[in-house]
Amino acid sequence: MSDDPKLTAQRRESLGTSTSRRMRKAGQIPGCIYGHKQEAISFAVSAEELNPIIASGHKVVDFDIDGSVDKALIQEVQWNTFSTYVQHIDLLRVDANERVSTSVEIVVRGISPGVLAGGILEQTHHELPIECPVIRLPEQIVIRVSDLKMGGAIHVSDLKLPTDCTTTLPPEEVLVHVVEPRKAPEPTDEELAASAEPEVVGAADEDADE
Repeated sequence: MSDDPKLTAQRRESLGTSTSRRMRKAGQIPGCIYGHKQEAISFAVSAEELNPIIASGHKVVDFDIDGSVDKALIQEVQWNTFSTYVQHIDLLRVDANERVSTSVEIVVRGISPGVLAGGILEQTHHELPIECPVIRLPEQIVIRVSDLKMGGAIHVSDLKLPTDCTTTLPPEEVLVHVVEPRKAPEPTDEELAASAEPEVVGAADEDADE
């Protein structure tokens, strides 16, 4: 039995912006599935069913339409301007044993000793480009920073990816590091001289009285 969530959809024949807008108001999300040299199918899926799958980070679903079930990779999710709801979803048919290329969310967990010492934690990548078999595709990549000290960094080479999974990022690429707080620039001699000049109080008033 598959561990992937099931997504049930209805084929849709009516297309266009106005139709999609009416669907979303009715709690339906428009989408399209393609790949494996089969016809592209436009569909509608319940937002109530889709949203938990998106929130969970699942990348692969058992896609059911007209009683036919395919493995499908969530290829692209289009959000509204403020990222408060899904506007459209694209799915790609896949075989359980084939390799796919996609991006997986990077999640940082733990409290860094470097941050406790006053440093700033900087995450340079929020997604990891990855290639692996569909059945081994992780929902997310977790980076733990509990041992990350001031000036320390976690590189791609430090990751423990699932078996048969690779990334296109170079091993030396920094994903997370702790840096010292940036200090304010030292004032120039001109700025120091300007701040040291005494302000003549009342000079303007005396000129005005003459």
